[in-house]
Amino acid sequence: MFPMTGLAGLPYLRDYQSKRVSSYDPSGGNRDWVQIGPGQTKTIAQIPGPACIRHIWMTMWFEQEDFLRRVVLRFYWDDCNEPSVECPIGDFFGLGHAKRKNFVTAILQMSPQDGRGFNSYWPMPFRQAARIEVENPSDASFPLYFYIDYEAYDKPDALTGQGYFHIQWRRENPTVGWGDEYDDLRRSDPSEWRETVYHGGDPRSLNRSNKDNYVILHTAGDGIYCGAHLDVDVFKRQKNDWFGEGDDMILIDGQPWPPSLHGTGTEDWYNCAFCPTQEYTAPYHGVLLYNGTEEWKWKGKQSVYRYHIEDPIRFRKSIDVSIEHGHANKLSNDYSSTAYYYLAAPRRGGPELPPVEQRLPRPDDSED
Repeated sequence: MFPMTGLAGLPYLRDYQSKRVSSYDPSGGNRDWVQIGPGQTKTIAQIPGPACIRHIWMTMWFEQEDFLRRVVLRFYWDDCNEPSVECPIGDFFGLGHAKRKNFVTAILQMSPQDGRGFNSYWPMPFRQAARIEVENPSDASFPLYFYIDYEAYDKPDALTGQGYFHIQWRRENPTVGWGDEYDDLRRSDPSEWRETVYHGGDPRSLNRSNKDNYVILHTAGDGIYCGAHLDVDVFKRQKNDWFGEGDDMILIDGQPWPPSLHGTGTEDWYNCAFCPTQEYTAPYHGVLLYNGTEEWKWKGKQSVYRYHIEDPIRFRKSIDVSIEHGHANKLSNDYSSTAYYYLAAPRRGGPELPPVEQRLPRPDDSED
């Protein structure tokens, strides 16, 4: 066996045809876009299989930044009549809160000018057919430019053993935190407050389950979990302002407690340390967005990520990926996330998206 793709695989003369679907102007002119009208859902690609999408580039022109949460991408594989991918377009390409900025990870990127060039390198194999839709639920039209680069194969055995790409987009706004009950104690006796909310004074501070955690991924099937980005909007003052300390927990195939993978804190989950206030983008982990101030250190919109590219997490029946919102789920904040994974057969990728109004980010000036 030789590497299928990547630097080590480049010299191998694999058997495929390189193809592309794009928004180019077939007349030879320069109208190289597809116009997506108000309230319209448009199919931008129908690709016969067997094939594998290797790269997607998109850009769009919009007057309102919240279009990044309004506009939805849907991907359908083979004969599955439900989308395996259903995600706001900005979150699909790696950054939440309807924000855009220049950043680079190994698999997702937003490129100049000012993050308007969206790129995905997730491989997306399929056997029979792929259909990609774009939904515009707004009352304004916009132009969409795109490349969808793929490999076409003569025989389906080129995809033997490969799963289908899926996404789950989720949001909990706000999370239900119990720590607010002790605000008065925090102000009057910080030492006693710490014993109560961190060390067992309140029984809820000793969390031995994932019951009240924020859910990143919940799915059944045979597959591989490849990581997620987590987008937190801190809108309420709390001790030290730090939104983390929440442990990540991954239960595989319905196993009993404790889980196969249990973390030690939110910043540890994204491979950083000690409540970072610096933006940092490594290939597989980092801090995409930091918005704190000197007066309020972690105020507002934060985005972090951890991609399991070199260490994908295998499951055969089911997987539950979650993280505490603050130590033992004591904090109330606005959480959203995008999880990336593969399954042996295509199915719906997570719960149906909520209505547009429930997807939109909080205004930047809503924190109090």
